[in-house]
Amino acid sequence: MSSPTDIELMDQVRDGDTRQLAQLFTRHHLKLFNYYVRLTGDRHASEDMVQEVFFRMLKYRHTFRGDGEFLTWMYHLARNVHLDHHKKWRNRPAVAEDPVEQSTEEPHAQEQLEQKQDRELLEQALARLPTEKKELLILIRYQDLRYDAIAELLGCSVEAVKVRVHRAMNDLRRIFFQLSGEKAND
Repeated sequence: MSSPTDIELMDQVRDGDTRQLAQLFTRHHLKLFNYYVRLTGDRHASEDMVQEVFFRMLKYRHTFRGDGEFLTWMYHLARNVHLDHHKKWRNRPAVAEDPVEQSTEEPHAQEQLEQKQDRELLEQALARLPTEKKELLILIRYQDLRYDAIAELLGCSVEAVKVRVHRAMNDLRRIFFQLSGEKAND
């Protein structure tokens, strides 16, 4: 027997079997944590926001219809949690921290150093993007959400999402090359 899908688990949670939320937490907490770390640069706040997302899943379980994707619904809650957190802590400075990596292979020392430097530059460039562009790139590149799921989440067309991603990537590329001291090939 195969394991239940996210939608099946959330349907069970909605119908009163709240124990199934533990499976959803196991499947998605690290992904949400990395999403928040990349958005905020704050590991402690990210842990709190992940907990809040699952609390809201329980609290608003009756709003889950099961006719769309679970991840879209989950990220809708996650975006609201982030907005609420941002309003509460607007003037608090963020210290960028690395997200938790799920697995890495050990390249040669020089390669590893270059990759680390590029990753750090990329994270710095990402941090300099406006929140809307940063969130969009995190959802598409790090959280592996499809364009149609993001379009549903943002309430726009898939084409609009593609245009926004293209513009955000161009801005990220420009900032990355400014930080690295290289000239971008436009």
